[in-house]
Amino acid sequence: MKSATHFPKHLYLIASGNTPPHHKPNRDNMGSKAFNLLRMANIGLPVPPALVIGTHYTKAPDECMLPVFTVGLPALEEAAGLAIGDPRKPLVVSVRSGAPVSMPGMLETLLNIGLCDQTIAGLLRQTGNPRLVWDAYRRLIASYGEVVAGLPASLFADEIERVTQDRDERLLDFSELRDLTRRFLSLYQQHAGQAFPQDVNAQLSGAIRAVFASWHAEKAQAYCKLNQIDPAMGTAVIIQSMVFGNSGGHAGAGVGFTRDPMTGERRLWVDFLANAQGEDVVSGRRNAHGHQVLASVAPQAWLRLEEAAQTLEREFTDMQDFEFTVQDGVLHLLQTRSGKRTPLAATRIALDLMDEGMIDAVTALQRTAELQEEDLGTVRLASLGEPDTQANLLGRAIPACPGVASGEIALNGQRAAARAGAGASIILVRQDAQTSDIAALESALGLLTQRGARTSHAAVVARQLGKVCLVGCENLRIDLTARTLRLGDRVLNEGDVITLDGNEGAIYPGTVAAVMVPDEALLERLRSLRSVSKAGKI
Repeated sequence: MKSATHFPKHLYLIASGNTPPHHKPNRDNMGSKAFNLLRMANIGLPVPPALVIGTHYTKAPDECMLPVFTVGLPALEEAAGLAIGDPRKPLVVSVRSGAPVSMPGMLETLLNIGLCDQTIAGLLRQTGNPRLVWDAYRRLIASYGEVVAGLPASLFADEIERVTQDRDERLLDFSELRDLTRRFLSLYQQHAGQAFPQDVNAQLSGAIRAVFASWHAEKAQAYCKLNQIDPAMGTAVIIQSMVFGNSGGHAGAGVGFTRDPMTGERRLWVDFLANAQGEDVVSGRRNAHGHQVLASVAPQAWLRLEEAAQTLEREFTDMQDFEFTVQDGVLHLLQTRSGKRTPLAATRIALDLMDEGMIDAVTALQRTAELQEEDLGTVRLASLGEPDTQANLLGRAIPACPGVASGEIALNGQRAAARAGAGASIILVRQDAQTSDIAALESALGLLTQRGARTSHAAVVARQLGKVCLVGCENLRIDLTARTLRLGDRVLNEGDVITLDGNEGAIYPGTVAAVMVPDEALLERLRSLRSVSKAGKI
């Protein structure tokens, strides 16, 4: 292991039980995601080894390349026991962003960096799993093409649809994935004007530059403006040893909250997708399942996750939003942060943590100081359960953020912004829950998607903005050419009014009356805390 005196000032190594001391690591210089990973590793949670390139390099990414490749990467290889580009024991890595503040889905991530024609045989020797190898390789070519080479995602998505013909792509066997990979390589060369990079160091440097560049992307800057984030803050880049959730029947990827982010109840709230990688869940392009599927395919990993969730809350003294991967039945944690939550959930969580002795009354007061009593309830349909309302039900979806919202259908951000600017209430309807819709989400009252999980980045942002959000509506079909959508046997035009019930996951035509139902028990608990504070007893 490289000694601290020779480890560069703006690089940081995270390796459980083997991490050298660093020059004052904190959220500002190594980013919040990496700083939390360091804390997780230090308390013994299962975190894959990682190299962090500090936020210092955001303005001049090229300056990090020499220290990364001469000192940082060798230290990561030593920690992982693998070497990038080694044809027998290749190190395969993810390259992730990590700003000092949470920016869910606004910055880029690349997985499976280090795979090439020379290293796939080595990964096959390590895993004994040809399907995993070819699945990971084709994913790399597509994501690298989109993020680094600037190719349209549809180029590769259309090819997947041609091959799968409405089958789940997770059902493709290794020979089909091998053929798909070769087709991707051909498409990349044809449309990028050069071959996919087989030099793994070139892959890695390209990925690092792309992640740094994503800090300046339009959606990231829009998010900074919306949340008063200093654009000079920059992002760190995390190079982390890959774990593969696409390794078969006892594997998968997921996102979870240690408590329900909608209500604040003390229960694990997990989205999981078996035999998949993390981007499948958070990208908003795939539907996911609850913890029951995880408990079924990897019961020991589920038990370990329950324990880890409690450890995370004790360490960070707040409800956590975490990402994880299960490879061959073994749990690996990839991220944690304080979870976005509704005002109702924020109140209940703060009061419960105080009652559990995890935070004191002063902290609970601070966390609830800006919350208004009129927000501590749930907007519900006034006519819920009445025959006329149920008879008009258009469809159902997965609730990702509670409440009720009525408005005109808008099928893209431009329409949403224009109609909202004219004073109309808007429901944004999209195929996928994408964070590129951040500006449109700001002007809409609700979001409805055909695909996506409750924990996708766009759903997290919608919850943060207080928008009603329904995802994964399986009977929704959108025709952008005709500017219509179909829900079951009903066809609606863009501009028609619909109502989203984010509590029950229901969609209705027209405007349905709604009322605020206060949580009186919770209100009484908050008033009691505030009255004790006013009496000077805290």
